[in-house]
Amino acid sequence: MSEKQHNQTKIPVSTQYHLKKTIVMVGMMGAGKTAVGRALAQRLGVPFLDSDAEIEAAASRTVQEIFARDGEPFFRAKETQVISRLLDAERGILSTGGGAFLAQENRENISARGVSVWLNADLDLLWQRVRHKDTRPLLRTPDPRATLAEIYDARVPLYALADVSVQSLPDVSIDDMVNRVIATLLAERPDVLESADA
Repeated sequence: MSEKQHNQTKIPVSTQYHLKKTIVMVGMMGAGKTAVGRALAQRLGVPFLDSDAEIEAAASRTVQEIFARDGEPFFRAKETQVISRLLDAERGILSTGGGAFLAQENRENISARGVSVWLNADLDLLWQRVRHKDTRPLLRTPDPRATLAEIYDARVPLYALADVSVQSLPDVSIDDMVNRVIATLLAERPDVLESADA
């Protein structure tokens, strides 16, 4: 089974909640978009999609290889195409790369056809999570901590434009983060998620 087929495998739909629009996880690298997104999809009984994984499948290259060979502008253009296509797919949970939400076109597409959920993690937590990984092309610099801080400072004002914000804390488990996302959406966005008991 390919990664794409695996990501779109049907899961029995949860009877506890009704998802009306795709939930798009946005935020910094290391914020937990993939881990929380995957667990949220499982909880709601809906498909989980990852825009980076879809780009890699289409290009038969990793994100790092695309950056190295074709450059970031090429990658961003493909990212916008893929996110638009995934927003037209079956309702589910979509995890995006850290830079995806910077593009106004992506922000507008996401808000018009889904809902953006910012996993808001502070810089220290992000650094703890990414410092031992070599899969982040933007952090391949002489001082990756300083680079992460620069990226963080530049991106946070744009992430703050997300439809919904959920604080990510170091002592909160993935399951608890899923609970926080669900509770926030039920309270703030009944047009996206409602309890089946409602």
